[in-house]
Amino acid sequence: MINVAVIGSGGREHAIALKISDSKLLNRLFIIPGNPGTKSAGKNININADDHQSIIEFCKENKIDLVVVGPEKPLVDGLADKLRLNSINVFGPDALAAEIEAHKIFAKQLLTDNHIPTARAAKFSSKEFNQAEKYLADSVYPCVIKADGLAAGKGVIICSTFNQAYAALDSIFKKRIFGSAGDNILIEEFMTGEEASVFAITDGKEFICLPAAQDHKRIGDNDSGKNTGGMGAYAPAPIVTPELMTQIENLIIKPTLKALDSIGRKFIGCLYAGLMLTDEGAKVVEFNCRFGDPETQVVLPLLEGDFLQLLFSAAIGELDKTSVKYNGGCSVCVVASSKGYPDSYEKGFIIKGLESKIDDVIIYHAGTKEVDGNILTDGGRVLGITSVLKTNDLKTAKLKAYEALNKIHFDGMYFRKDISDKAFSHI
Repeated sequence: MINVAVIGSGGREHAIALKISDSKLLNRLFIIPGNPGTKSAGKNININADDHQSIIEFCKENKIDLVVVGPEKPLVDGLADKLRLNSINVFGPDALAAEIEAHKIFAKQLLTDNHIPTARAAKFSSKEFNQAEKYLADSVYPCVIKADGLAAGKGVIICSTFNQAYAALDSIFKKRIFGSAGDNILIEEFMTGEEASVFAITDGKEFICLPAAQDHKRIGDNDSGKNTGGMGAYAPAPIVTPELMTQIENLIIKPTLKALDSIGRKFIGCLYAGLMLTDEGAKVVEFNCRFGDPETQVVLPLLEGDFLQLLFSAAIGELDKTSVKYNGGCSVCVVASSKGYPDSYEKGFIIKGLESKIDDVIIYHAGTKEVDGNILTDGGRVLGITSVLKTNDLKTAKLKAYEALNKIHFDGMYFRKDISDKAFSHI
């Protein structure tokens, strides 16, 4: 029997904890620090995810057999390294491997050096403002400007004109809207197509890919407005056919893992490939070093088998590819966010309707807290209202998700109304 600690407090961690709680291998499950939703899956432990020493001490005291790290920041900051030094198994890459997300310039160089399909790009530092401006003056539009470092999923700006690109350059380099994450940037060609997210679970050499999902990054319907951490997702994405998934595995996932291993950055955990499906095939938009949010909320419910066995086997270097498989169903997650997100927003509003029970719906907590028995808003993305069907009927899944959403309310609640619509042209 396995004692598990999940690190994180968002909707992704709620989904991971809930799926692990179904395992026959599970003895005890802790979520550090967790949220009001994760209490139903295990025991929340009030330790900050950035407090690595306290996490290590807790794991030792409670004989933790596996730590699953949800967010990117603890991984980038070396939590997995420290846990492994203390002989604690971890599902999640060490700091060097996590740089595939932490530094977009490193990731781009890795892809380019190993002939892995991606957009053409040029890199510039904040000291090269004039050179970057000249490059933009000669660029074809639209183009994409990316902050090199971690920016909570918001460090990408799509520019339709030179004036927009110059304004973005000024905001990143001079106004420092992304802080030190914007000390260096990539200016990329704009790729045309639909995006898809693929999670590869790996022990560093062997891997399996979970059902493909499609995220909705923009704040507004029809992909309008600013980028966010994700306003909803659905799975499986029908645009990723079995043939295309085979190409993704052979041309992107396999060579990326091999390239990382060859430079001493063996990747253990979930390699998240954010892809653009172009006329020339799938190309890498970005890599993340952990499960995506909100894609995790729709992918994990579609797995039958033992998810804990999958994660544990990867962590100990003996990936069990038979531990899970796709169950044939579908899922749609709609994010209920605070008014003003992804910019400034108020929090502390009472959430009503959470007691409503609707068949085939999971309500994941993302940015919530409990005060005097009330559940309050406590983040930009507050809830992930997620329908899960046993059959692959996305239209019904969408209806169920929005039916459930209409029973929930808090002041300033905002959500997109078109989550999963992109799928319908492919069905």
